[in-house]
Amino acid sequence: MPVIAAKRSLRSHPSSPPRKSPRRCAAATPNSTPTGNRFGADENRADVAAVKPKWNPRDGEQLKMVKLALHLSTAPSTIVCREEEQNVVLGFCKGCVEHQKAGSLYICGCPGTGKSLSMEKVKEQLLNWATEAGLPLPDVLSVNCTTLANTSDIFTKILGLNRAQGKTVSATPLQQLQNMYCQKSSIKNMTLIVADELDYLITKDRAVLHDLFMLTTFPFSRCILIGVANAIDLADRFLPRLTSLNCKPIVVNFRAYSKDQILKILEERLNELPYTVFQQQALELCARKVAAASGDMRNVLFICRSAIDLLEAEIRESACNLSTSLEEKSSSKQNLAAAPDFMKKREFDTVRTDHMALALSKTYRSPVVDTIQSLPHHQQIILCSSMKHFRGAKKDTILGELYKSYVGICKSSLIPPAGILEFSNMCRVLNDQGLIKLGQSREDKLRRVSPKVDEGDITFALQGIRFFKTVLNDSAERLVVFIQLDAISKTLLRSR
Repeated sequence: MPVIAAKRSLRSHPSSPPRKSPRRCAAATPNSTPTGNRFGADENRADVAAVKPKWNPRDGEQLKMVKLALHLSTAPSTIVCREEEQNVVLGFCKGCVEHQKAGSLYICGCPGTGKSLSMEKVKEQLLNWATEAGLPLPDVLSVNCTTLANTSDIFTKILGLNRAQGKTVSATPLQQLQNMYCQKSSIKNMTLIVADELDYLITKDRAVLHDLFMLTTFPFSRCILIGVANAIDLADRFLPRLTSLNCKPIVVNFRAYSKDQILKILEERLNELPYTVFQQQALELCARKVAAASGDMRNVLFICRSAIDLLEAEIRESACNLSTSLEEKSSSKQNLAAAPDFMKKREFDTVRTDHMALALSKTYRSPVVDTIQSLPHHQQIILCSSMKHFRGAKKDTILGELYKSYVGICKSSLIPPAGILEFSNMCRVLNDQGLIKLGQSREDKLRRVSPKVDEGDITFALQGIRFFKTVLNDSAERLVVFIQLDAISKTLLRSR
């Protein structure tokens, strides 16, 4: 399976960024893949950090290089995680060229799953293979159907590739092609037609789409037709006659990228840079969120560039604040002189998780996330404290217990907590906004409280705020301890 292959090669890739754990690095060395970038593969893992330092986002040239590497128009040097699909398409094209036989194939999949990029690679590999095998090079026509003024213009483009024109000049391009493929010709070259955005050829009578695929069924046809579109069932819905004629195109499905595949593709792009740009946790957060939402690699690149923009904005803001502080506190020159170096080394040398979280929230804004982010500070603390009670099997708690948790977070952060009456009123507001559910009771402290929003939405909405980073991390650590204790208790009960 391609997903499993992506997982294995991700950990063992020779040019992947250095990990913190030396045990992982040591385990990855024996199984390193032979292909790809070999930079640093034979060097000691301890020296990788020295070979690939962190970048300087204040350097305009470095910033330009990073943004260019993450731009959609920049084709990666190697296309990973689509090897299986490319081999299927390439094998089909090779068979058609070798046996001088026409055929059709349909590539489908969600947007941003590497369909068009893979086809560019397949065309290049096919021409190289034909040259090495001593076979006539196929003529290649790549058409983006969105650029056609009329849907029937695609037949004019196909006709333009063929040397022998039809005898009847007054005939339409489609009729000339049909006449040409009905009789034996001296032309030996096959014609590879890659029609991207194929669904734009769908008309009311579906004639253009049907006639295009029917060109591959004529006795002396030289067409190798590859259609690319998003719809999985396009052939079944719009080309039912092809099925009845037993000439339905082969279908190759490009599935949405998984988290591990997105990580590997990102690392392939970033490995071409001579420095480390992102925290590994930031890349994992981006991959996890996009994989869960759509698996669209275009969104991944856009979000990564947005996170870099946020780092730029933070640097500008800190520089402005620092200059103001220098003017106001010119007496303490020694301490302030070291401040810029410290910030350069510790805070502004990589794109952090909070930058990525904020970039993700701007891209995947939901009404719930917007609502949580617009809440007053104390109501956000209430939602954070509720997460500790609603994790695991526990689905509700009482208002008094929730108040204790809220007070604990406030005291640990040196924030004066609200009183129980004000706390109860804030919970009523959260209930009215549909974030929690309050039960009925004569005494406020005994009212049952249950969640109405997903824990992930709360984490996603608040993790970009620095105050809540510690709270959320602490909650995550306690959850791990809870799971471990629960597993130990179950093991002890079984042993009895």
